[in-house]
Amino acid sequence: MTTADDRAPGAPVGTPGARPAQVQDRDALGDQVLTLPNLLSLVRLLGVPVFLWLILAEHDGWALLVLMLSGITYYLDGKIARRFGLVSRLGQLLDPLADRLYILTTLLGLAWRDIIPWWLVAVLLARELLLVGLLGVLKRHGYLALPVHFVGKAATFCLLYAFPLLLLADGSGTVATAARAIGWGFAWWGTGLYWVAGVMYVVQTVSVVRATRSEVTA
Repeated sequence: MTTADDRAPGAPVGTPGARPAQVQDRDALGDQVLTLPNLLSLVRLLGVPVFLWLILAEHDGWALLVLMLSGITYYLDGKIARRFGLVSRLGQLLDPLADRLYILTTLLGLAWRDIIPWWLVAVLLARELLLVGLLGVLKRHGYLALPVHFVGKAATFCLLYAFPLLLLADGSGTVATAARAIGWGFAWWGTGLYWVAGVMYVVQTVSVVRATRSEVTA
């Protein structure tokens, strides 16, 4: 069911051509570049190749540290951007890019080390390919991207916490056993929510396309 809050600000309820507010119009974001959230996203982005080298070289302690720092910056950049009104075009690109690159490199690194199965990599990458297709559709209709839904944020949170725990579980002893159980719990929840969010993005994209077509024919 569509509510007034689902529509663009100022659009009357029931207006056939009203554009959904769940998408980011290209002109609706700020032009700020040198902001703290953007710097945090950039630091997280620069840490991706460092993390990949560390995990492939089996420097697990340092790799865990980089993953922990990425999780902290992941939380802080979004929190600061929303709290102080620092949402920008650059931030909308850097933040999800850094998150997805961390997830991708971590998946590949853990699978290469035989810590997680390759089929899990395929399941998560298939969802990313789905989003790439949706972004192409959105850009053809004049939109930059779909804003990250709280379900998508929860999925990313679960995965970013699952990976260091699974890396920590690559050993023996009580700590490794506990980390393995908790890590796989986060991994299963994260994977499920990742695909739930993907389906929600499909629904949002369909809504955008229909609204845009209504405007054209109005």
